[in-house]
Amino acid sequence: MAVAKRVSEKSVKSVKSVKSETPKAEKIAKVVEKKVEAKVVAAPVVEKVDPTTPTATLGAQKEVKVSVEFEKLPSLKDMLEAGVHFGHSIKRRNPRMDDYVYAVKNGVQIFDLVQTRSMLSDACNYLADVISKGGEILLVGTKAQAADTIKAEAERLGVAFMTTHWVGGLFTNWEQIKTRVDKLVDMKKKYEAGEYKKYTKKEQVLLKREIDRLERMYGGLVTLKGLPKAVFIVDPTREITAMRESTHRAIPVVAIVDTNGDPTGIAKVIPANDDALKSVVMLVMAITAAVEKGLKLNKERK
Repeated sequence: MAVAKRVSEKSVKSVKSVKSETPKAEKIAKVVEKKVEAKVVAAPVVEKVDPTTPTATLGAQKEVKVSVEFEKLPSLKDMLEAGVHFGHSIKRRNPRMDDYVYAVKNGVQIFDLVQTRSMLSDACNYLADVISKGGEILLVGTKAQAADTIKAEAERLGVAFMTTHWVGGLFTNWEQIKTRVDKLVDMKKKYEAGEYKKYTKKEQVLLKREIDRLERMYGGLVTLKGLPKAVFIVDPTREITAMRESTHRAIPVVAIVDTNGDPTGIAKVIPANDDALKSVVMLVMAITAAVEKGLKLNKERK
């Protein structure tokens, strides 16, 4: 009986101690809850992203704010429809492009379009700023998907372009290349003015052939007064010589780089599909819109 009384007394004391401590615990809990609520209110709202969400839905959740001055920047939906998100197969993967890859589906790497659009906007702002300050740009794209669009837009804007093949030594031996460009300009002026009519028909044919040859090689460089302040390249893996010469002369490069490319040495990377026609045309049009904006700002400053 004595043992039972001792046990009951201990249990009563423990219950009393718990009751006495309960108000303190409740007060502490309430204070902690208030602090947590205050932090939640002060902290910015961050949307949770489901890892299983498709690229299109993910892009809608993480909408990137783009500069208002580039109305022609494609939307995430437009980029998705154009196939901008498709990279190469995992077998042709370059590990240095893994940061821009969202997922791998059926052995094909998929770009994160949110990053692509953000970096495209950054590249457009950069080029517009360079050109608005009077800097010249060279558009390079010798692959069939880019050549026609680049040539048409460059001629419309009056900027330099290269769409047939890269002229070796264009940057590293610019002084010599410039003399050939000047020769082309001089011959075209004389031909249009009719100064070659005094020659025989055979000589006129030979002169016309020479003009056509120079036009194919240097026709897009006529507007280039000196070394450009920036170079835009479609597929730097293909245009490796252009990349090397630009790096050698410390000319910043803006390039569309696929998952098999190497972004090393590129000032502004645009991670995207550089093989699909719709994708390339869409991105080139966005870049040329930025170039046009820069040219307008340059005229306003003058």
